[in-house]
Amino acid sequence: MTRTEKYRIGIGGIAIESSTFSPLTSTVQDFTILSGTEMSQRYPFMANWVFDGRTDVTWLPCMHAKAIPGGPVEKASYSRMKRRLLERIEAALPLDGFYLDIHGAMNVVTIDDAESDLASAIRSLVGKSCVIVAGMDLHGNVSRELVEQVDIFTAYRLAPHDDAIETRERACRLLLRCLDEDTRPLRAWVKIPVILPGERTSTLVEPGRSIFGSLEKHSSADGVLDASLWVGYVWADEPRSSASVVVTGTDAATISNIAETIARQYCDARERFEFGTPGGNADWCIRTALASDDTPVVISDSGDNPTAGGVGDVPYFLEKLLAYREFTSGAASAVYASIPDAAAVASCFSRGTDATLDLTLGGKLDPVNGRPLAVRAVVESLHPCDSVGGDIAVIRIGSVRVILTSRRKPFHYRHDFTRLGIIPEEATIVAVKIGYLEPELRAIARSALLALTPGAVNQDIPSLAYTRVIRPVFPLDREFEEPDFAAEISSR
Repeated sequence: MTRTEKYRIGIGGIAIESSTFSPLTSTVQDFTILSGTEMSQRYPFMANWVFDGRTDVTWLPCMHAKAIPGGPVEKASYSRMKRRLLERIEAALPLDGFYLDIHGAMNVVTIDDAESDLASAIRSLVGKSCVIVAGMDLHGNVSRELVEQVDIFTAYRLAPHDDAIETRERACRLLLRCLDEDTRPLRAWVKIPVILPGERTSTLVEPGRSIFGSLEKHSSADGVLDASLWVGYVWADEPRSSASVVVTGTDAATISNIAETIARQYCDARERFEFGTPGGNADWCIRTALASDDTPVVISDSGDNPTAGGVGDVPYFLEKLLAYREFTSGAASAVYASIPDAAAVASCFSRGTDATLDLTLGGKLDPVNGRPLAVRAVVESLHPCDSVGGDIAVIRIGSVRVILTSRRKPFHYRHDFTRLGIIPEEATIVAVKIGYLEPELRAIARSALLALTPGAVNQDIPSLAYTRVIRPVFPLDREFEEPDFAAEISSR
């Protein structure tokens, strides 16, 4: 080898969480695509692409595409992004290692296991000797085929995902360790016949807290590099959809035993996973919040949560909210975030602030789960060119302020509200299209409730029209024989 550097390591991936129950197809326009040095924002632990002070490693950022969760990816869009990534990887060859930065629950029209398809194409380019590490969201669906293509796995251990950056850093460290030690690890994979939503498997509460809390200890065992558990992505009707375990290491017996132990522990706890936040229908949540003296109450409009793959424009909860006289009399106030409706936003911009106008909100992107809601509103403020939401309008209906966006945008941070002139702590109710609350929303909430509402990511899992998942699987099936937890070993 004539190169002066010790290792050349590529980085890239395509990441989205795809609900197959969503009527909205995701396209390349929904993705933020970064390449080269633009990718540095995902890896703040690398200063000028130097990791752990090592100057003998050349990191080669190829391309990363990431989208807000949504429906299946249009095949032509996926093919276009995949081709661009592969071209950039080819230009970076030869590579000693590659960091596959993916989510794990991407569905492409006509391709169920898109991550395996992508990993196979990358493997064909980089060759068998290149060590590939995958850093993933714990809501990914991990197939046997993916495990055969990737050498090292690691995933988030926290939900909400407060450890996303930490996981990326761990992936890089594991990759370097294997290169330094000239190790080509084994992987023990176990599929678990359980498919639960993230709102029932938060690591903030039991049993998720203890089960995921044990992964660090398992990862430090002799002969083990990493132990990871995925709860899976429940709103994908695919054969691979389920919880799973992958333990990466050098000792086959040890990694098999640990993988089987984690899988059995998770499966045995399946009946004990409950919502970490009190949940009920929309009316129950609104009445409970209005009766509270401790405000603001943050209510998750969970069935149409765009950060889980919901379309985001189902106005069901907003319609319920507006029916309460407290919001016509001004006795209470609310903020609703948000509804993507480009036509309604355009009307607001056309009329200007302080204008009173009739609008039909939502029910356009997802007519399956929602219908347009007719309202008369006052335009309170206008905010052009948000980097995610596009043009944004804040309208007022009685004492309810509704945030309208021209493109789908999640509202996770206090700054998302304050930059629009909204102080969320001043409202009686802050209703957000989300599932479990992200850290800044938890900090705002004096109490929190989970509204079980309709949408493409409805929390009533047994009611969803599954036809392709492998049965039996909990909670679609409540009673079944003891599963076979024997781990399958993959090696390279």
